[in-house]
Amino acid sequence: MKRITKFMNALMEKYLPDPYIFVAILTFVVLVLGVIFTDSTPLDMTIHWGNGFWGLLSFTMQMVVVLAAGHVLANSPLFKRILASIAKRIKSPSMAIIIVTFVSLIACWINWGFGLVIGALFAKEIARQVRKVDYRLLIASAYSGFVIWHGGLAGSVPLSIATEGHPFQNIMGVIPTTDTIFTPYNLFIVIVIVLTLPFFNRFLMPKEEDIIEVDPVLIKDEDIELPAPERNFASLSERSYLITGFIGLLGVTYLVYHFATKGFILDLNIVNTIFVILGIILHGTPQRFLAAVQDAIKTTGGIVFQFPFYAAIMGMMTDSGLASVISSWFVSISNETTFYLFTFYAGGLVNFFVPSGGGQWSVQAPIMLEAASTLNADYAKTAMAIAWGDAWTNMIQPFWALPALAIAGLKAKDIMGFCVLVLIFTGIIISIGFLLF
Repeated sequence: MKRITKFMNALMEKYLPDPYIFVAILTFVVLVLGVIFTDSTPLDMTIHWGNGFWGLLSFTMQMVVVLAAGHVLANSPLFKRILASIAKRIKSPSMAIIIVTFVSLIACWINWGFGLVIGALFAKEIARQVRKVDYRLLIASAYSGFVIWHGGLAGSVPLSIATEGHPFQNIMGVIPTTDTIFTPYNLFIVIVIVLTLPFFNRFLMPKEEDIIEVDPVLIKDEDIELPAPERNFASLSERSYLITGFIGLLGVTYLVYHFATKGFILDLNIVNTIFVILGIILHGTPQRFLAAVQDAIKTTGGIVFQFPFYAAIMGMMTDSGLASVISSWFVSISNETTFYLFTFYAGGLVNFFVPSGGGQWSVQAPIMLEAASTLNADYAKTAMAIAWGDAWTNMIQPFWALPALAIAGLKAKDIMGFCVLVLIFTGIIISIGFLLF
């Protein structure tokens, strides 16, 4: 395993380009495939590309906020002490990898946005405390928990089809989460991954001479610099605990109302609200909070300027019909036994080009649900096969790794060698789950 890991890391280091170059290559590939396999011309594909460019604008802003707000929260004095206290209890590199993976898995099962940020922040704090742990593997382990998000409480596909008035209700009706998230096959997949992936990641640990420890610059704990206080209204208001108390009370009151009336529902907006309100409260004064925001926003550049290119790719895939062509091919080679498995693989392939769970569902659902009807297959399980495919290939899709990489200060090629092996391992488990049940 150590030899395989070393080979994969060397391969990724040599051939995996920067995420921006990666998305440029994907754009070219999709454009060419669209011309070959659909009736679109190069001009048509270009128009689809331009029309989709801003299709993920609101989602991009949500991701910017979740990353920046997570940074702000992590840099608060109390949160620093909590993370440091937990990290100090971890005594060995092996334990560090296992614990980080487990925490990330649980957090991502609860909510993917929460898990992405907390896992990376926790891994970074452990790197401060534990010597001789491979920093690349530590961050890859934090990211690997993301593989189960679509089988968890915030899975966009199961939550969508459980909502009255969803786009495909006339075909499949409203399907409760007891028929998706809490089914035996889904729980089998989740539980097996949660119990085995931490130890699998531990076996990916390089030999001692191949370990790359964290660059001290990446984890240097710098205090936020604040201007000298002055005796005027502007300075006094910026250092006012009263303003923080007012905004904090407002935010907490709303959150209590939300959970009291809607139950424990965590969408990305609620996660962001929690992060922002806690950040405001824990920094104490507006001045400290705003200084932390200024520092955090530096890490969001990759998201701001790369997500639109993925939205453009999604536009080409959907408007040209290429996504439907791919899905239909997998359907054509399926039978009653293999349908769910090939639906899962189709979801994994389409996810490369449509890295949005909701967007992918809207593209694949018409084809897959029609095939399910023909084969007398279960609609709910078909939906979950697409959902798991979407989550699975995130392991080698730099799009979703950007937040964790920004927090860690690493590049995609630093962790992708490990993530390829996680992809293979979890792919076997998920495939078994859809074949056994």
